[in-house]
Amino acid sequence: MAPTKTPKGKATKASDKDAKAKAAKKAALHGTHAHAARKVRYSVSFHRPKTLRLPRNPKYPRKSIPHAPRMDQFRTIVSPLNTESAMKKIEEHNTLVFITDIRANKRQIKDAVKKLYDVQAAKVNTLIRPDGKKKAYVRLTADHDALDVANKIGFI
Repeated sequence: MAPTKTPKGKATKASDKDAKAKAAKKAALHGTHAHAARKVRYSVSFHRPKTLRLPRNPKYPRKSIPHAPRMDQFRTIVSPLNTESAMKKIEEHNTLVFITDIRANKRQIKDAVKKLYDVQAAKVNTLIRPDGKKKAYVRLTADHDALDVANKIGFI
């Protein structure tokens, strides 16, 4: 049989389509990631990449109201102590003696005395008694008299 005559332009168009189709077939069989170059690593330790970390944005507050002060002046000082030795401290050393909360520190005791009795404390000494209560010796400044404060409190 004699070959049929075809114009030159049509033959090249068909071969282009054929080559494109073969390339698509090859890509489909091998996959698109077949010839990816391996990344060169310059360190032996792997560092996890830093990703976006958004700040917390809660839908509702987890606490309905803020907590009341856990250690206010009324909770800090439980009671004044009026034993004989405490009276001696009041008269001779210008010092008041209190039973305080076991968790209260010296600064909290000093602030509580200032708020409750309107006196300035020079220093505070504390100890834990054998029965587990905390005792505080509050030395007042020279311009305040412990005897007057004790009368004002009402235990003399």
